[in-house]
Amino acid sequence: MEEAEGEIAALTWGVLAPGRRLPLGHRLHHIHTELLKLMERWEPTEVAVEEPFVSQNPRTAIAIGQAQAVALIAAASRGMDAARYAPAEVKRAVTGYGGSSKDQVQRSVCMQLDIEESDMAEDAADALAVALCHIRARTEKQILAQG
Repeated sequence: MEEAEGEIAALTWGVLAPGRRLPLGHRLHHIHTELLKLMERWEPTEVAVEEPFVSQNPRTAIAIGQAQAVALIAAASRGMDAARYAPAEVKRAVTGYGGSSKDQVQRSVCMQLDIEESDMAEDAADALAVALCHIRARTEKQILAQG
């Protein structure tokens, strides 16, 4: 994300999707390697991740937690702490309602960043929503610190 005088723009977005047939360790390694490549290319100064949500399916919750851990390790390897946000907090920051659907989040992210919905994968919209949440939380902290 890039900020300029109140304007926020997404420089790029996408989804890291290792092959589902790969063993778990290989999938996590792929995510880690690709995240490090992206960090090297874009040189972010901040990282934000969404906390795993409580899923009806324990396997899904565990897989999301493992992927989040990989992102935290990638950030740490670049000397950054990662800000972490609960799913409801991300939804509230982007749509105004913490119980929004994935479709509502995607539509809201696309409207705010002036991106065609057809160009945005659902998971990419989720990642951009976390970035928007982080920018707003950081801005709010700066305003409160000024007094």
